[in-house]
Amino acid sequence: MTDDFLRFDQVAIHLGGREILSPTSFSVARGEFVCIIGPSGCGKTTLLRAAAGFVAPSSGAALRHGEAITGPSREVAFVFQDYGRALLPWRTVAGNISLALEAAGIAAADRPQRIAKVLETVGLTAHTHKFPAQLSGGMQQRVQIARCLAQEPELMMMDEPFGALDAMTRESLQDEVSRLVRNTGLTVLFVTHDLEEAIYLSDRVIALRANPTADKPSLAAMVEVKIDRPRDQLLTKEHPEFLRLRRELYGFLGHH
Repeated sequence: MTDDFLRFDQVAIHLGGREILSPTSFSVARGEFVCIIGPSGCGKTTLLRAAAGFVAPSSGAALRHGEAITGPSREVAFVFQDYGRALLPWRTVAGNISLALEAAGIAAADRPQRIAKVLETVGLTAHTHKFPAQLSGGMQQRVQIARCLAQEPELMMMDEPFGALDAMTRESLQDEVSRLVRNTGLTVLFVTHDLEEAIYLSDRVIALRANPTADKPSLAAMVEVKIDRPRDQLLTKEHPEFLRLRRELYGFLGHH
């Protein structure tokens, strides 16, 4: 990619005396949607956390706009898989979204308009005054996404955000996130174990391998998804290129 909005330059990460991620290099362009797949323990979430500034590389550097990432930034939002723990149960939907605005120092008088805007964006306007316990899992995850959007980030990290949801809700949110990314120009790094989800959502899929060695480094494959957008849950998944990519990536994961 020519636009090094986000770049990993020989990033290696060791935790507890074990090499989680061997030296890994790749770039992400502004507005690109990149999915990261791989077996459990291969460093997918760790790589995401390094890009968010939560984990420091043991060697190499993660850079955004050419500057080393040394800590969390308000320009980067992180959507966690466990939406139940990510939301404060004693705050309403609006109150949970307000957290991002409070942390950013947005004046109280300016918050309602911004909250209303993101709630409309994710289709939750009618649930403004409800508490998390009154919402379905899919709606709770929408609240977490809305809270991230409220801080107006340029980069969104998503760590298996739909993994705990039922199939129909997952597909609905996949389409919702795809629409949001197209409309906002967000750059997204998205971790998933689901091959079809990775292909359906992304512009590029990056595959990592567990237990890297000198001759088999962490970065195992990088595949471009050249399927037109907008995509359709039925038609796209019947597309010959979708089926080809699924076979290719399934072969990789099956081998590992």
